[in-house]
Amino acid sequence: MAQINMAQALNRALRDAMTDDPNVVVFGEDVGPYGGVFTVTDGLTAQFGEDRCFDSPLAESGIVGTAVGMAMYGMRPVVEMQFDAFAYPAFEQITSHVAKMRNRTRGKVALPMVIRIPYGGGIGGVEHHGDSSEAYYTHTPGLTVVTPGTTADAYSLLRAAIESPDPVIFMEPKSRYWTRADLQLPARTDPMNRAVVRRTGQDVTLISYGSTVQTCMETADAAKEEGWDVEVIDLRSLAPLDEDTVCASVRKTGRAVVVHESSVFSGYGAEVVATVTEKCFHWLEAPVLRVGGFDVPYPPKDLEEHQLPHPDRILDTIARLQWEDQ
Repeated sequence: MAQINMAQALNRALRDAMTDDPNVVVFGEDVGPYGGVFTVTDGLTAQFGEDRCFDSPLAESGIVGTAVGMAMYGMRPVVEMQFDAFAYPAFEQITSHVAKMRNRTRGKVALPMVIRIPYGGGIGGVEHHGDSSEAYYTHTPGLTVVTPGTTADAYSLLRAAIESPDPVIFMEPKSRYWTRADLQLPARTDPMNRAVVRRTGQDVTLISYGSTVQTCMETADAAKEEGWDVEVIDLRSLAPLDEDTVCASVRKTGRAVVVHESSVFSGYGAEVVATVTEKCFHWLEAPVLRVGGFDVPYPPKDLEEHQLPHPDRILDTIARLQWEDQ
């Protein structure tokens, strides 16, 4: 058992996938000899050669378009967008071709490809380096969208994404790249399309994913002092959403808060709230609430601590869940 951080777990997942399958190739901006901005591809070019891990031009649309062609002919490309907002120039390729190819060809052409997108704030980045863009992709039928909240899931989910016969948007919470855990690799966790109960509780369910899973775990610890027994759900898969696990928890606790970094208005949490309200209405003791980013462009580093959810904001929201009759 060794102390491994999330970036190292992702690196090992890529390395193991490339070892097991010669059709897996990795490319993108600065992913070659440099090893990527966050060292996720460190050493891959040295081990597998420039035919298997290589740098691309600074052209995200070209990166994804090239990956589409490679996947159509039997390869399994894994491409990196480097930063969340850098992926926007590739959005047309993703929504018009990556998401639609299987349907367009009536199932004859699959696209086994992964688009890695480091996303979210918390690293002191400037504009275009702190977006939480997951809702754009989950709103696009034909895409699987996953995001790890733990180091073990970083390895397991990336391996599963690469093995998938269909395209996967793999959202990496970059503020957690350096989060360490005792882990023996290789390690497989739950299936890619399943949510996980990270902590059991009886009073309220916190539903989260990616970077804010750890924030919710910290909140659950702090909530003990307020007399609340908090359950924490890590969604892991955003599309598809594991409604069964989420609803089972909310029906037990009767109260729920959805937590994510992205702006609350039209954010991914709105879909979770709608689903829970529709399917758990008769079990709810209070409206389902949300904690997320404010409806402003991502702020400069000196202000981002106010933008990101933190335990105090989540506890304040839990306090609004109509406890008066308890």
